[in-house]
Amino acid sequence: MSDTSSRPHRASRIEDRVYAVVARFLRRKGWRARVEPYTGYGLAQGPSGSDDATSDGWVRVLGRVMLSPAARATPAAESEETERHDPTARPEDSAPEPESKKSDAASGPAPVRSTTPAALRAVRGWRSFFTAQLPHAEVEVLVGGAVHRVTADRGGYVDHVVPASLPAGWHEVEVRPVGGPSVSAPVRVLAADEHVGMVSDIDDTVMVTALPRPLVAAWNSLVLHEDARRPVKGMADLYAQIDAEHHDIPVLYLSTGAWNVAPALRRFLAHHRYPAGPLLLTDWGPTNTGWFRSGQDHKRRTLARLADELPHVRWILVGDDGQHDPGLYKDFTDEHPDHVRAVAIRQLSAAQQVFAHGAPTPTARSRKESSADAGDTVPVVAAPDGEGLGRELRKVGVLSGPTTPTR
Repeated sequence: MSDTSSRPHRASRIEDRVYAVVARFLRRKGWRARVEPYTGYGLAQGPSGSDDATSDGWVRVLGRVMLSPAARATPAAESEETERHDPTARPEDSAPEPESKKSDAASGPAPVRSTTPAALRAVRGWRSFFTAQLPHAEVEVLVGGAVHRVTADRGGYVDHVVPASLPAGWHEVEVRPVGGPSVSAPVRVLAADEHVGMVSDIDDTVMVTALPRPLVAAWNSLVLHEDARRPVKGMADLYAQIDAEHHDIPVLYLSTGAWNVAPALRRFLAHHRYPAGPLLLTDWGPTNTGWFRSGQDHKRRTLARLADELPHVRWILVGDDGQHDPGLYKDFTDEHPDHVRAVAIRQLSAAQQVFAHGAPTPTARSRKESSADAGDTVPVVAAPDGEGLGRELRKVGVLSGPTTPTR
């Protein structure tokens, strides 16, 4: 469904009025604007394709302007340990100790739990949706000594591309609401000569969801601890191998999940040692044409945007055969064959297929588009876990080396 209608849907108009009333009330109570930063990405300056010209560098800055009590509006400092583990980690991403492992009088001290990033402050999933966003707030982005003033959208979201002359790698840009506190937003800047990147789905691709699709949101949002979720077997090892072989490959996580669950997803990915990378999520709220956004359209538009912004990158596309990933990746490959290095589809179990779409086997389109075709220029592989996908990717030359996963 498109959300490009010139007249907002009735649901959007109701939502806007509610936001305005809540914002006025909280401001009278002394609440202040703050920015919740998300991880962005960008492009370093480099050759434009001609002999004498260079392309301009830029970064895509992502975040959301919220209202918070004055005592919480100023962000806490991050530890060096957190920064060392995961450049995308924020203080609010730390995981609390799970209830099942807390000590009691009978069992004695609980075992020490390793967390990545280091534990700083617990975030309880259901509270992520009880937020007070600030629509159309003015925001300043500080990068490379320059200040860029941008405006948040009707949901308080900041999503703007600004010029930047940053080298390839991880960087921090400063983001602040006008008159409010500054926060650091991580950005992954890609080299202008980057050749391979990876786009990965999340639910049922790196994390076992095993719930009907309408309940995926509730699962990701309301489960308190990341060890209540299970990683897909072997996928973290597979991503580590791809990362090592392609020399710190840029990884972007593309999901239909809401931005509200970004801290929980970052926490899960870091705890299970998945490569750090930007999350490209969506806003579930009303659009100009309906009550909810289309997850398929979100993925389709994001892939097209990546092809336009980063035409020199060939993507390894990783998803699952539960519903739409094979079709979306097939359509993108047909339209942009030079932008795809390979497609890897994780095959769900019969029970997971039932949860995904009501039948114990993949849909007819998923079966067709998840199978490799020797006549295609882009290899398509499928397997039930990361170890199997690794073997298949070696067969088609995307990976080399041993067939057993790293530990």
